[in-house]
Amino acid sequence: MMKLLSKKHWSALLLLGMGCQFTFSAPSFAEGNFSRIPAYEKQAEIRGTVTDESGEELIGASVSIKGTVTGTITDIDGSFSINANPGDVLVFSYIGYISKEVTLGNETTLNVELTADITQLEDVVVVAYGVQKKSDVTGAISSTKSEDFNKGVVVNPGQLLQGKVAGVNVTNTSGEPGAAQDVIIRGIGSLRSGTTPLYVVDGFVLDNTTTGLASNPLNFINPQDIESIDVLKDASAAAIYGARAANGVIVITTKRGKEGKTEMNLSVSTAWSNMANKIDVFSADEFRRQVPAIGGTLYDAGGNTDWQNALTQTGRSNNINFSMSGAASERFSYYASAGVEDLEGILLNSELKRYSGRVNMTQKALNGRFNVDYNLTASRTENFRPDNGGIIVNMLQLNPTIPAYTNGSPTQLVDMLNPVVNNEIYSDVAINNRMLANISPSYEIIKGLTYKLNLGVDFSTTNRDVQRKPYNLLEGYELGYLNSTITRNSNQLVENILTYKFESGKSETTVLVGQSYQKTFVQQQAFGLSGFANNDVDPIYQDQTSTQEQPTTVNSYAIENELQSFFGRVNYGYDGKYLATATLRADGSSKFGENNKYGVFPSFALGWNISREGFMQDSFFDNLKLRASWGQTGNQEIPSKITQLSFTESKGGNDTYPLTPGATTLDGYPYGTIFTRLANPDIQWEVSTQTNIGLDFSFFDFRLSGTVDYFNKISENILLEVVPADPIQPTATYWTNVPDMQIQNQGFEFGLEYNNDPQRPFQFNLGGNATIIDNKVVNSPFAVLTTGAASGAGQTGATINGYINGEPIGAFYMKDFIGIGENGLNAFRDVNGDGQVLENDRTVVGSALPKMLYAFHTNLKYKGFDLGVNFNGASGNKIFNHTTMSLFQKGMLASSFNTTDFATQYPEEDITNANEVSTRYLEDGSFLRLNNATLAYSLRPETIGLGDAVRNIRISLTGQNLFVITNYSGFDPEVNTGSSTGGVQTFGIDRFTYPKARTILLGLNVAF
Repeated sequence: MMKLLSKKHWSALLLLGMGCQFTFSAPSFAEGNFSRIPAYEKQAEIRGTVTDESGEELIGASVSIKGTVTGTITDIDGSFSINANPGDVLVFSYIGYISKEVTLGNETTLNVELTADITQLEDVVVVAYGVQKKSDVTGAISSTKSEDFNKGVVVNPGQLLQGKVAGVNVTNTSGEPGAAQDVIIRGIGSLRSGTTPLYVVDGFVLDNTTTGLASNPLNFINPQDIESIDVLKDASAAAIYGARAANGVIVITTKRGKEGKTEMNLSVSTAWSNMANKIDVFSADEFRRQVPAIGGTLYDAGGNTDWQNALTQTGRSNNINFSMSGAASERFSYYASAGVEDLEGILLNSELKRYSGRVNMTQKALNGRFNVDYNLTASRTENFRPDNGGIIVNMLQLNPTIPAYTNGSPTQLVDMLNPVVNNEIYSDVAINNRMLANISPSYEIIKGLTYKLNLGVDFSTTNRDVQRKPYNLLEGYELGYLNSTITRNSNQLVENILTYKFESGKSETTVLVGQSYQKTFVQQQAFGLSGFANNDVDPIYQDQTSTQEQPTTVNSYAIENELQSFFGRVNYGYDGKYLATATLRADGSSKFGENNKYGVFPSFALGWNISREGFMQDSFFDNLKLRASWGQTGNQEIPSKITQLSFTESKGGNDTYPLTPGATTLDGYPYGTIFTRLANPDIQWEVSTQTNIGLDFSFFDFRLSGTVDYFNKISENILLEVVPADPIQPTATYWTNVPDMQIQNQGFEFGLEYNNDPQRPFQFNLGGNATIIDNKVVNSPFAVLTTGAASGAGQTGATINGYINGEPIGAFYMKDFIGIGENGLNAFRDVNGDGQVLENDRTVVGSALPKMLYAFHTNLKYKGFDLGVNFNGASGNKIFNHTTMSLFQKGMLASSFNTTDFATQYPEEDITNANEVSTRYLEDGSFLRLNNATLAYSLRPETIGLGDAVRNIRISLTGQNLFVITNYSGFDPEVNTGSSTGGVQTFGIDRFTYPKARTILLGLNVAF
């Protein structure tokens, strides 16, 4: 049997609280302790050793006095010392072993042997509406614990997961602190932007509606409060969430107190961030040579400015977190934390501040039959953003001979604003206050039958003010402006759940039935004002009177949605070998029409623990399990009200009607009411049908373990806003389910983990995962549905990529650039051979979606030192470098704007050549990144005289984004900053992206 922990040379600190956390014991007056205050004058020192059956010392075993919170843990030799009275009951416990109680007599030496508990050796994973032993799981679920999370400056849960789970692609849209993320589980299955997975936090289902922040909506969760993240990938695991599970489900479980373990933890860190990769534009000297060389007109201001340096900074980030946790008795446990984070971005005026607090409590009564879980988190997030797009353009194209400052003041530029000045007069500040609370009382009615009520609320308010002060030194900037937006979100959840567990012989059955009601409400008001006094006072603090020339604009909306659901699940197991799961959920959503108000989502799964069969007893498999599942999930992430009729009052165009016979002026043709949307009660859910076959295995006393999964996911009933074929229609577009159209995702997932002999003094583990995905659009009636279009002068609207029948989502559809012709202009391949190059010569030249995702890691431990290294990468995808197309043209260089040597690679190119969308700007997006690496040392407090006050001290040095191996010429290959087209999500476009940072973090963890 494999031991969970090593001998005495195994790093004891790793075992003291999941990564070096300290514990401080104090007298408690919780229930049960009032009548028993220890008589310290009678206590004696009890010494001893805790071992397993083989005599191996157990490091970090818990030794406590029953009924109190007084306790200690064994040291590196398995030894302990505790003061106790005769008659006290000492409780000895250790992960993976059966706890033992010993009543003290007059002895002062006590050696205890603990017996391994095989049932505790099985990991528990969080499933929908409960937990389950990993050996009993029939669906595709991946679990990541807090000790395995990515380290460093981490703002939201998605960053913790990046590269950790097969089949999950986490991409930050930019390098901005707290930037939004694209989280894709097992490929994209929808045309619209509703490809985000469903997030469940401590049993509360979040709503993915925008909160008015420009950054990630999950930034309100403090990552240091998270205990584990479970990803429900296949339909069997996720179908019980029905209409919202088509994109997978991510279940976040926060930390709770543990019985017999009272802790106080302080974590502080400071980090420094710099631009990881600069784009190699011309230096001032190179610029002075290149402009005349191509026949351009050089404007030489005599300076030598690196604008990428001038407009960036070394961002400093500080983080302080304090937490307390424990259990005053077996009836009550708690976890409380407070955190402050201040993250500076690498662009000037870029900052994210978060203040967070959390309280999780569990109370039991009636001999454990009545249980109440309570979770409360509150946060305030302050997001300060610069004029991102404008800064990136300026730092790359501004003439490097222009000095940023002249005589100590920003240099006055001709017909454009010095970006240094823009940083002074522009601001974008969003402040979000959010509270998430839920309470879950449960009562065991009879043995095995439990009723649970889950009540929760999620309230959020965001005030965002984007303003620019008046600036009289440049035409067009004299008035200043203020755009204020107020967004309020409300999410209320009520769930009633009955669970019945019973055994009969070798059979184990769990039946779950439930009802859920969720109501969301979003309200937003936006105000636009311009024309402010130039008095160096921010517009937000000034009065402004609406005039005919500078009118105040007001826009507002409110959206209310309801979801009524009924669900059930049956888990059956026979003799621990044969497993079956059946799930059914019916969802009724206010988003859909009267004729299709409810959707039903079934799933089935089977599992076979082959290694528990008699014929496998002498095999080299420690574990071998086969899984198979089929099921359906839905996608309701569509705009609200699209099934309902809508109209508005028109004040433009030809929307007039002659109410006065013989009228010859507009007074006789007043404006009227027009349709903006037609009713469609037949709109249905988007449905994903998924098949999964998986194999879990372990060898060599569980040291080598892994999993292999094949999945096939087909999405149908695709919803799209389309243009009517008949030109005579009351509206320009209408919503419909596209008949027969499918989006198919199929592929393989692999995961492998190896841990060396736990009894060796030098410990290491190696692991990795890989995902191969084949994505394809089938039966599309459209030539191309644009997912990404070009922007900018002479470029706007040109298709870059889209949905094309028989091709992957995000397929790049453009002309094939073959060089510069004799006329000095672009030359493209004549695909159809008709002797001319037109729009019908566009062709599919690659996809924005990677064909393979992979990651690998290693962790090394020796005595007090540990080193963890994590890599992740992708291959088989392309990136359209819109930044290069917009800025790095030969004509721009000729006009004294800076470029890279991309603009001069063709000497014969004419300076009037157009920057047309083509493969000239399409690049390989493959990469390998050293995501993060942490070197840490756990210091034994007694060596510095703090043994009586401190349990553990851990000092760590972490590097993030240390290097990237790629052929991509932009700031970073993990990018997606294109604009969505008609609500259809964009992929693989790099347009003026906020650069990624390289970060070094110094951290200190102290546990008392």
